[in-house]
Amino acid sequence: MNDPFQSAFVAASPRLSPPSTPLRSWLIHGGVLMLWALLFAMAFKVGNVGAWSVGVAYVLYDTVLLLFVAWMTLPILRPRPSPSPAAAVRRNTLGVIVASHNEAAVLPVTLSALLGQTDAPDRIVIADDGSTDGTAELLTTHYGLVAPEPGSLSAASATHPSLYWLRLPHGGKAVALNAAVLCIDTDTVLTVDGDTLLDSHAIGAVRRAFSEEPNLVAATGVITPVCSRSLAGRCFQWFQTYEYIRNFLSRYAWMRVNGLLLISGAFAGFRTDAVRAVGGFDTDCLVEDYELIHRLHRHAQANGLPWTVRVLGDAQAHTDAPSSTGAFLRQRRRWFGGFLQTQFWYRAMVGDRRYGWLGVAMLPVKAIDTLQPLYGLAAFGLLLMYLVRGNVGVLAPVAGVIGAKIVLDLAFHLWSVYLYRRWIGHSSEANMAQAFMAALIEPFTFQILRHTGAAWGWWTFLTGGGTWGRQTRVGLVDADGARRG
Repeated sequence: MNDPFQSAFVAASPRLSPPSTPLRSWLIHGGVLMLWALLFAMAFKVGNVGAWSVGVAYVLYDTVLLLFVAWMTLPILRPRPSPSPAAAVRRNTLGVIVASHNEAAVLPVTLSALLGQTDAPDRIVIADDGSTDGTAELLTTHYGLVAPEPGSLSAASATHPSLYWLRLPHGGKAVALNAAVLCIDTDTVLTVDGDTLLDSHAIGAVRRAFSEEPNLVAATGVITPVCSRSLAGRCFQWFQTYEYIRNFLSRYAWMRVNGLLLISGAFAGFRTDAVRAVGGFDTDCLVEDYELIHRLHRHAQANGLPWTVRVLGDAQAHTDAPSSTGAFLRQRRRWFGGFLQTQFWYRAMVGDRRYGWLGVAMLPVKAIDTLQPLYGLAAFGLLLMYLVRGNVGVLAPVAGVIGAKIVLDLAFHLWSVYLYRRWIGHSSEANMAQAFMAALIEPFTFQILRHTGAAWGWWTFLTGGGTWGRQTRVGLVDADGARRG
């Protein structure tokens, strides 16, 4: 796209051409694939639990990660230190970019939360990515904005002086974010999706973290999923709530060894100069937020910068999440396809000691994750085959493995809910009884859906297809309607 905003980033070369693959990367990725093939072949060569070796490997891998997260999150149990007088620090200016494409239904909820912050942002830029719904009417009628020329930034709102409208031709989320990053003049920039609702203290928590930590270049808040109020929506919200709890605790664990790669673009803070220095968001990636963190780590290592990435437990938000099987699979297809893109582009970093724990632990774990869905689906398929055949000699020991894993998952579910509440400082939508049920049901339902979406992501990656796709936002609208009612 011949976009004046995007062209300003060209000289920064956001993503280098894929390098030659180092031997260590071949060995790590190839070893994971060969192990899967070997374990799957054993299903037709041996008996007893050895026939389900692919499932045992899958269970052991997941168990090791659970134990790692459980150990690394123990500091959450320590009493919170009392605030103490500290040296005065410069208060960073903070701007918010709301990436929006046809989000008129949820923008009022998002903007209401931003304008009602206890620590109001200095700038709010609506990066309107070629919306064709009622976004323009909403912004002019309800927010006092005058429509700017396409490709330009409006004057400040007549009623909300911090609010601006960046009107762009449709080019995708990354293009819209890059244009806004070049327009905004604050120290810190916070990206918020048009369907994300920030808690009232979220901006203050992000600003405080960036003001107090000069080496912090990227941080994600803690997000809670919201689905529609239909029966299917409630089920998806139930499962995704516990998935998000585990995922954010996992991010906390990897943060402690400076190995955090995954932040949530729906609610993510960046040091503005750092984003500009590495060339902005990659317009070719399906998960531009995830890819950017790789580039920030690579830039820090190449230039000897002590940059860090964090997850902030005191910065919280709610976001619209898929409420149907189709929407969920499409989301996970895009997520996993983008993950594979990024893993391929940055394969030279895998196993590289120069990146510390990120290189020798996190990225090899991500190499295993590329095939984890195939391990999981193969294990489930073999289990069904043994059930159909009535192969008791295999099913009995396998049932023991599965039973032990369910008990472990149950313990971790309950423990994670308790830790999560301690971490964020208040109770969440999760409760112990529902966590118990999720631990029992999830391995045979929601987990299979996740792996199916990821397998679809493999197809997206191999064929070079995939876009953001059309998404229906209903969760926040339903929740806001229920609250007002």
